[in-house]
Amino acid sequence: MNGNRIGIDLGGTKIEAIILNYRGEITHRARVETPRDNYPDALSAINGLVQKLEKEAGLAEPIPIGIGTPGAISHKTGLMKNCNSTCLNGMPLREDLEKLMSRPVRIANDADCFTLSEANDGAAAGTNNVFGVILGTGVGGGICLNQQLLQGVNAIAGEWGHNPLALDNLESDNADYPTMPSRICYCGHRNCVESWLAGPSFELSYEIASGHRLPAPGIVELVDRGEPVSTMIMDRYYNMLALALSTIINILDPEKIVLGGGMSNIKHLCTEVPKYLDRYVFSDRVDTQIVKARHGDSSGVRGAAWLWPPQHA
Repeated sequence: MNGNRIGIDLGGTKIEAIILNYRGEITHRARVETPRDNYPDALSAINGLVQKLEKEAGLAEPIPIGIGTPGAISHKTGLMKNCNSTCLNGMPLREDLEKLMSRPVRIANDADCFTLSEANDGAAAGTNNVFGVILGTGVGGGICLNQQLLQGVNAIAGEWGHNPLALDNLESDNADYPTMPSRICYCGHRNCVESWLAGPSFELSYEIASGHRLPAPGIVELVDRGEPVSTMIMDRYYNMLALALSTIINILDPEKIVLGGGMSNIKHLCTEVPKYLDRYVFSDRVDTQIVKARHGDSSGVRGAAWLWPPQHA
């Protein structure tokens, strides 16, 4: 059966690689630490992982490679852009890897790869219109239509994390909501979705309200105990996430929204957020389902492999 392909997740701290077979099964896996701020070393590390996997799998011929990156390839220059691993920015990553490994390489944003995986054999399998959400250190997204990735003419389809959150439209039944001063996002804009819904942003909201700094899991633990300040901050987070997603629903009208990233591990997120959607969605009913990713942390690397659809021989 001809259907093996390699998926690589090029992250800021680690590079993970897998071989995915035609059944969508991971047969081999390897990972290394990402070389810090060194583009040639990153190329070498990727090449080493590929050689290791193919040797372990006993493959005589090179197989296609898909890579999920923290940025995207500019349609203007053909070079990498918007990468928080800044040594990649301005580099011809795809061309360099194709020369180094003598085979075709496909590259997509890591949030796009996450969405592609979940739309093909994950929590949204069989769904024609899917929006994938990453809620982690940052906020990202991707769009899949009929199991195909939509990248857009500017290579930014799904990048909702740097749209402004319309806080003036936030409706609340909680009189204890504190005032919310504007936040400047690292991108330079004010009140981006990411500046309120990323994991560090959630922690900042709690710190401002309570005067104490806690990691997100610690705040959630206090919510489970019924502690008032953390409960209020969690309630506001559900509400703001619904407000942000309502814009996506109003424009894209997806059948499913799949949540991934560290904040998606909040156990009530998929049941609480829908309770707020009808406040903001321009419809008399909201049938969009909000679900947690099936493949968890493996969705990104699996989606990188899915950049090459399996071939049945």
